[in-house]
Amino acid sequence: MSEEILMNITPMESRVALVENGVLQEIYVERARSRGIVGNIYKGKVVRVLPGMQAAFVDIGLERAAFIHASEIAPRQEKNSEDTQERPIYELVHEGQSLVVQVTKDPLGTKGARLTTHISIPARYLVHMPKNNHVGISLRIEDVEERERLRQLVESCLEGQSESPSEYSADPGGFILRTAAEGIGDAEVRADILFLRRLWDTIEENIKDSKAPATVYEDLPLHLRTMRDLVNPNIEKIRIDSRETFEKVSKFVKKLVPEIDGRVEYYPGERPIFDLFGVEDEINKALSRKVQLKSGGYLILDQTEAMTTIDVNTGAFVGHRNLEETIFKTNLEAAVAIARQLRLRNLGGIIIIDFIDMEDSEHQRQVQRAFEKAMEQDHAKTNFTGVSELGLVEMTRKRTRESLENVLCESCPTCEGRGTLKTAETVCYEIFREILRAVRAYDGDSYMVLASEAVIDRLLDEESNNVADLEEFIQKPIRFQVEPIYTQEQFDVVLV
Repeated sequence: MSEEILMNITPMESRVALVENGVLQEIYVERARSRGIVGNIYKGKVVRVLPGMQAAFVDIGLERAAFIHASEIAPRQEKNSEDTQERPIYELVHEGQSLVVQVTKDPLGTKGARLTTHISIPARYLVHMPKNNHVGISLRIEDVEERERLRQLVESCLEGQSESPSEYSADPGGFILRTAAEGIGDAEVRADILFLRRLWDTIEENIKDSKAPATVYEDLPLHLRTMRDLVNPNIEKIRIDSRETFEKVSKFVKKLVPEIDGRVEYYPGERPIFDLFGVEDEINKALSRKVQLKSGGYLILDQTEAMTTIDVNTGAFVGHRNLEETIFKTNLEAAVAIARQLRLRNLGGIIIIDFIDMEDSEHQRQVQRAFEKAMEQDHAKTNFTGVSELGLVEMTRKRTRESLENVLCESCPTCEGRGTLKTAETVCYEIFREILRAVRAYDGDSYMVLASEAVIDRLLDEESNNVADLEEFIQKPIRFQVEPIYTQEQFDVVLV
C-alpha cells in the first residue's frame, strides 16, 4: 500500500491530507486562532470539586474550566497507585490546589477540555511517562521476539544512566515504545530517551517558575506532529506547498526521521495542491449526509451529541442473481466505505451501524470481518461490541478532537441544526392564529403580515379563501408585505 502526505499551509490555517493508494483517508485541520490543545501541559488550579461525580473542574486559563475524573488523578507522593478511582475525589484534590495536568481531549461543543495528571510526552519512537517506571510496547508490534528485543534495548539504555549521570535525571521515569519503533536500534532509543528527559527537565523548571493557571508545555504544530505521528515506511512522498514550512519539516526530518529525508518535496505549482490531488472535492463530499457507493447503494450518516448512526441502503443497486446476494455485496462495499468515512470525518464516541439485514449467518460474519479488517488502518483506538439483538453493529471510536463537520461547519441559523424547516402551509396557519390573538389583545384598524416570499405567495394564492374568511370574521382588512431577509419560519403581525 502506497501512502502520500499532502500539506496545504497558509498563515491562517494548516491542512494535512493522508492519501492511501490515491484515495483520501484522513484530513487534519489546524487554525491559527483555534489550535488544538491535546498534549499540552498546564499548571492549573482546582476551582470546584464534585464528590457526586468523582470529578473536579480545573482552571487552566481557557474560556471554560477543564474537567478531570478521579481515575485520572495520581495520588500525591504515591507512584503507580492502582486504587485511585476507588478513593473519594476530596482525598485527592481540594479547591484552590495547584495541579499539573495534561489535556487528553479538546473542548468539544459546550464541554470543557478533559484532563489527566498521568503526564506522557511523545517523541519519534518513545513516549515518556515521568510519573511512572513502566516500560511498555505498542500492541501493534505483534512479533514476540521483536517486542522482547525492544524491551531489553530500552532497559539496557536506562541502566546506562548510572554510568552517564550527566545524560539522564536521577529518576528516568517510564517509557512506551511506539509502533514506529519496530526495527530500530540502540542509537535511536538513546537519542529519544535523552531528548525526552531533557524536555521533561525543562517542563519541570517551567512548572516551578509558573503561577497557576499557566501553560508549561505546548505540543508541536500540525506539520511537525504529522512527521512525528503519521510517517511510516509506507509513506512514499510528503508534498508541502509552503517553502518556509518545507524548510522546517526538512530540518525536523534530518534530525529525527532521517530515513525519509529524500521523500519530502516542496510543491511550487500554481494549481492548489489539494485541487490537484482531488482532496478539496473529497472534503466537500465528507460534509454531506449521504455517501454514494459505486454499486448504486448509499450510506446515510447522522451525527448527534450522543452518538453517530450509519444506515446502509441498496439504492439503485439491483444485483444480478438474487436479493440475498445483492444485499451481501452492498454490505461488503459499505463496510469498507464506512471505515473510510469514520477516519475521514473523524467521527468518535458511540457509533451504531445498521447494515441491511442478512439471513445467511456466513454473510454476516464475512461483512463483520471485512469491516474490522478495514478499520485496522485507523490510527484511533476502536472497540467493537459485536452485533446487537436488533442486528446493529455497535462500536466506539476514541474521540480526542472535533469531527471534521464540527471544525468546518456550524449549525444552520435558519433551522437551528434540526435539518428541517416548517412548511409554508404550517407557517400560514401560525399566522392566522397570531392574527386572532392580536385581535383579542389589541384594537387596530387593520393588520400587516410581514413574512418570507414563499409564505406571502401562499397566503395570496392557495390560502386566499381562508384569508378572506378571516377578514370577514375579524371585520378588519389584512395586508401582506414580503420581507426578503426573513427565513421561511419568521413572520410578524403588525397593527396599522
